[in-house]
Amino acid sequence: MHEENKVAPNGCGKIRSGTQNEAALLALMEKTGYSMVQENGQRKFGGPPPGWEGPPPPRGCEVFVGKIPRDMYEDELVPVFERAGRIYEFRLMMEFSGENRGYAFVMYTTKEEAQLAIKILNNYEIRPGKFIGVCVSLDNCRLFIGAIPKEKKKEEILNEMKKVTEGVVDVIVYPNATDKTKNRGFAFVEYESHRAAAMARRRLIPGTFQLWGHTIQVDWADPEKEVDEETMQRVKVLYVRNLMISTTEDTIKAEFNKFKPGVVERVKKLRDYAFVHFFHRDDAIAAMSVMNGKCIDGASIEVTLAKPVNKEGAWKQHFNGQMSPGSENLLGFPNKEDGHQKSIGKPASLSVRLNGQHSPGPPEVERCTYSFFPGIKLTPISMYSLKPSHFSSAAMHLDYFCNKNNWAPPEYYLYSTTSQDGKILLVYKVLIPSIADSSQSYFMPDKLCTTVEGAKELAAQFTLLHL
Repeated sequence: MHEENKVAPNGCGKIRSGTQNEAALLALMEKTGYSMVQENGQRKFGGPPPGWEGPPPPRGCEVFVGKIPRDMYEDELVPVFERAGRIYEFRLMMEFSGENRGYAFVMYTTKEEAQLAIKILNNYEIRPGKFIGVCVSLDNCRLFIGAIPKEKKKEEILNEMKKVTEGVVDVIVYPNATDKTKNRGFAFVEYESHRAAAMARRRLIPGTFQLWGHTIQVDWADPEKEVDEETMQRVKVLYVRNLMISTTEDTIKAEFNKFKPGVVERVKKLRDYAFVHFFHRDDAIAAMSVMNGKCIDGASIEVTLAKPVNKEGAWKQHFNGQMSPGSENLLGFPNKEDGHQKSIGKPASLSVRLNGQHSPGPPEVERCTYSFFPGIKLTPISMYSLKPSHFSSAAMHLDYFCNKNNWAPPEYYLYSTTSQDGKILLVYKVLIPSIADSSQSYFMPDKLCTTVEGAKELAAQFTLLHL
């Protein structure tokens, strides 16, 4: 149990210097009736609020707030965020010095309030020239477990994970694309809460833990993107998983047309999964019910509604060289073949938030050369005095971004593996020291490169998109 230091009028729980500042916080507590507790490098305001009965709000009610001025505290922040709705809990990350760390988490009592906060407070000018960023907070309850023996079945993996960790709800295992009797060597383990998942990760991550005599890989799974109910009500595309590699688009179309001829508009298949487009939503819903669990070419398929992504999400996925399984760019480019995996051969476009504002993306850098005549005066400058549009490299953008946020420079750690044809493949893990103790400890793309330069660019691109 962590020691808790309550803020007290006598200053024993002093959280920042200055009598006036402490008095402002105490006045806020008196006015609202909320309690305030400091623990584990964060200060919690509320959680629950006065008079709250029942369990905490469900997932989806919390937002992440970034780019907070370091000398701004709850007495200024809480009134701003109360504009969107009732706050259940406000968690401000704190330095030992008494300054905040530049970010916070705000949990509202309803999802609607959280969405409103994002809508009205993202890019809000909290002080002259200071813009905060507000986005959904991903309360991740899922771990990725790699290096699992491929012959293990779902039930075996589930039972084993329940033995070694607590709070296991489910295990997601995908069949091998070519041999459906085997798994793909990894699984996703779902836990009852973020805390349970974090405790499990802490126990399993040292690298000495083994399952069935194998040293496993453990990390946070990429959270599934939330799609609002209104958008999902318009979806008329099905996501079909666990197909045979040999199954053709024509076969899939014919199978889905069996229950009602002519309802399928088109099929787009990628490796062992596909997207089936229908002319009408009602037919898509009916087909999902009928076809889920059916066999096509000897494989038992899984059928769900495809999750659409917005235009921004689409370019982010292309930027990473992938499309997330289960989601297709249905809103931005519905008739283009944009679901195929792509490899990145050169830096792609960047649209990065700097000081709470979007920089132009892609930044068009003038690549012309000019003659250097004798007598031209040169002035020493710092790269950080330039504009984002002067950089064409993602690695330089990331360095610039960290400097603008008063963060320590990014740290790159190089890893390698060998491909099936004997090539050395490389990937960088990026650590941002200033935020390394937050929920995102490091950033690593899921693509490997053949050159050091390519691996560094890809890692920087991935990091920028997730900051």
